[in-house]
Amino acid sequence: MSIKDWLKPGVRIKRWLFFGIFGILLIAFGFTELAVRRVYDFYYKIFYIFLNITGIFVIYISIVESMKSIIALTNKGYIHLSLDSRKMENLIYEKRLLVKGPKIVVVGGGTGLSTMLRGLKYYTSNITAIVTVADDGGGSGALREDLGMLPPGDIRNCILALADTEPLMEELLQYRFPDGRLKNQNFGNLFLAAMDGVSDNFEDAVQKMSSVLAVTGKVLPVTLEDMKLIAELENGNKVEGESQIPEEVLKQNSRIKKLMIEPKEAKPLEDAIKAIEEADAIVLGPGSLYTSIVPNLLVKDIAESIRKSDAIKIYISNIMTQPGETHGFKVSDHIKILKKYGGRGIVDYVVANRGDIPEDIKEKYSLDGSELVELDIKEVRGLGVDVVEASLAKIQKGYVKHDSEYLAEVLVDTIMEKKLLYDRKKIIEYMYVSQRIKERDKKNKINSKKN
Repeated sequence: MSIKDWLKPGVRIKRWLFFGIFGILLIAFGFTELAVRRVYDFYYKIFYIFLNITGIFVIYISIVESMKSIIALTNKGYIHLSLDSRKMENLIYEKRLLVKGPKIVVVGGGTGLSTMLRGLKYYTSNITAIVTVADDGGGSGALREDLGMLPPGDIRNCILALADTEPLMEELLQYRFPDGRLKNQNFGNLFLAAMDGVSDNFEDAVQKMSSVLAVTGKVLPVTLEDMKLIAELENGNKVEGESQIPEEVLKQNSRIKKLMIEPKEAKPLEDAIKAIEEADAIVLGPGSLYTSIVPNLLVKDIAESIRKSDAIKIYISNIMTQPGETHGFKVSDHIKILKKYGGRGIVDYVVANRGDIPEDIKEKYSLDGSELVELDIKEVRGLGVDVVEASLAKIQKGYVKHDSEYLAEVLVDTIMEKKLLYDRKKIIEYMYVSQRIKERDKKNKINSKKN
């Protein structure tokens, strides 16, 4: 075995465990000679006592080095194998902080959800993402039709958002084939499809992929049933399929009147219900209101569990209206739809954007019939929902997105202050350490790309 192989964290763990077993044998042998055989010779006594002390020291070294190896294995890029005890102490403290972080359940789908998760993982490791499986378009729809599996796209994005992977691995899993029979198909989707083929069910496949990519928290499909989304429009026509609904709304110039799923009694995952029951906070969105968030509330027992939960319930309002779904909607209109499908106790707070965007970006969006979602605070409060205002908009490649890092900070701050009643000093300390982890992660990813 080469030196390089010897230094691999997984191999090192085994070596130090065997070293620890050697220490146990030393103690066992020394103790046996002293206590059982009752050695009376003074020099022999000294020798066997020395064996016991040596054994204890060997076990101590084994435990310390094994912990270093485990942390190196589970935190690729966070540390280099080093005997710097101060660095180890800081890392262990940070890990303890994340483990003690608030239990947050996020419910939704689409790119908005995964965007938020990228920022949230720096503040807590107790994250459960409950993701819709109604998608029937693009590469996910093709795999759903060809293989009879649940759509992997939204779940793949959430897994990658919470994963501790090298930039090259993330780039590989997001790679989309440009030509051939696999044109427009995503490699990450194919990876999850292959995992589904060697697993008992789709939930098991998701957990195996999460394990391979060292995911922080859990990613769960809301149901394992073949769920289909159906919309009844105001003109009386029905539209089947998540990908078809916005298109038909625009084509027929008729708003969504009612949203339904088939099967109507689709059962949720037990782990999803359990996570909701144990949560400190339940976050709805961000994402498409009708096609990413509401479908989860239509799955049996999900909305009821959220209402009954003692958790603080937060809705992340979209920054821009969405043609075919929320054209002309204000923040209060979003809340009304959530209450329509989720019930009166479905939302306690709404996190809404208060900032503006450049005029050229506004003009670009207006060409597609999209505009900034107006924050009508008085109407929102009249619905029994408190408002958390923040400048959440971030322009990326000409598109308006939520600033994932700042959104996560606002969320955690709100949860701690409103639900967990942490004092400001504790919150500031928590934010500072999380920022330190975030900066180190960015630095390591930059170094990884250079190498």
